[in-house]
Amino acid sequence: MTDLKTYHTQCPRRLTVTEAVQFARCFGRKEDGTMTIFAMMMLMMMLLVGGIGVDLMRNEMERTRLQNTIDRAVLAAADIDQTLDPTEVVNDYFDKAGMSSYLTSVVVDDGLNYRTVLATANTTTPTQFMRLMGVEELPVPARSKAEERIANVEISMVLDISGSMRSNNKMSNMRNAARTFVDEVIREETEDLISVSLVPYTAQVNVGEDIFDELNTTTDYPYSQCIDFEPVDFETPTISMSKLYEQMQHFEMSSARYRNRPIENPGCPKQEYEKVLPLSQNANALKSNINNFTDRANTAIHLGMKWGVALLDPSFRPVTQALSLEAKIDPVFAGRPSNYNDPDTLKTIILMTDGQNVDTWRIRPWYYANANHAAHWNYWALNDYLWAAGIRSSQYNNWRYVKYTYSQADNMLDSICDAAKAQGIVVWSVGFEVSNYSAGVMQNCASSPSHFFRVEGVEISEAFKAIASQINQLRLTQ
Repeated sequence: MTDLKTYHTQCPRRLTVTEAVQFARCFGRKEDGTMTIFAMMMLMMMLLVGGIGVDLMRNEMERTRLQNTIDRAVLAAADIDQTLDPTEVVNDYFDKAGMSSYLTSVVVDDGLNYRTVLATANTTTPTQFMRLMGVEELPVPARSKAEERIANVEISMVLDISGSMRSNNKMSNMRNAARTFVDEVIREETEDLISVSLVPYTAQVNVGEDIFDELNTTTDYPYSQCIDFEPVDFETPTISMSKLYEQMQHFEMSSARYRNRPIENPGCPKQEYEKVLPLSQNANALKSNINNFTDRANTAIHLGMKWGVALLDPSFRPVTQALSLEAKIDPVFAGRPSNYNDPDTLKTIILMTDGQNVDTWRIRPWYYANANHAAHWNYWALNDYLWAAGIRSSQYNNWRYVKYTYSQADNMLDSICDAAKAQGIVVWSVGFEVSNYSAGVMQNCASSPSHFFRVEGVEISEAFKAIASQINQLRLTQ
């Protein structure tokens, strides 16, 4: 059969019906151009597949950019050293990347020794080729979670139980606040991670027989265990295992009961609940002591702070090791206090007072020179004895002297606070119904103005709760 070109040249332009039928039959049997049609179909399919690849590649590029942004954001927000609000940190990262509308949620879980940040984001990319198949956009999801966890936390609670706490229901409010704090920080999930040392203080601090016997001290009487530090001792956080410390005189200026009768709890606090409770994770034991706190004597904030810092200083470790062997503290804490440069440990102090330092009195050495004198002053308050003996008040200073004034005590408090902060110990201070002067002293001791709380009445519980919830940020200066 002739081809189409030959047909057109040979056949007339106008075909009869018979010729048209013949032409159609002829054309139907022709196979020329079949591969061209197939090739065109394949080309269209290849273009479509390539277009799908382009759409998917653009989608993946956007997903990678979004994932990288969310990863960086949650890592920065989960950093415990981060001082900003974690949610604000994540939002800031997305704002700077021009993706603020993509962020769908930020969930922050703050604990005493950890922070977890979970963020999710979502957007879409429009398609260029896949829309021909009815797919107009592709989803771009992103999800990231980051956590920083600190293995160990060492806490000192330094609480004022001086005589001024008897007014305005302050002792009851403080006890409630301290119990709340204990319940906040000691939980099942923090077992063997968090230790709390309880340091009640008045004019003195009784460290108890167990600690006192491990130190190198003079021993003039057996009634209680308080140490008379010197100003130089407040310039360092350490407790020396070789220095000879002087046992505190054991006397009261005036009777806690009434004249001409033996005093119930003189000088160095001697009730069990008044003694230092070191490195404990026993919430019941801590709260039991707190429940029994009773107001007494004067205020020596610097002494409370000195012991609070000492219980966090590595120099105290030989004492904890000895107490651990005697089952006096939990053996899991035998290696504490940790070194200051331990990245897995944070150290903090909560220092609370309702007053301010006062002048510190001592009996003159010749009236407190031996065990018999100590026994005498364990029975008598100084002023009561002199009154009963008919000695006029104008002669009282022949028997007593000011060891250091309240302003010198404030200077020692400043020194020990500075020594603690220099080692990375973060100090929270609580001024409970205090004067403006005392508020200034306590704020100066704190790690920063934001670490100081000035509270009234039941607000003290909120302050302690706030400290417990924020304590995960305590490595700010480390």
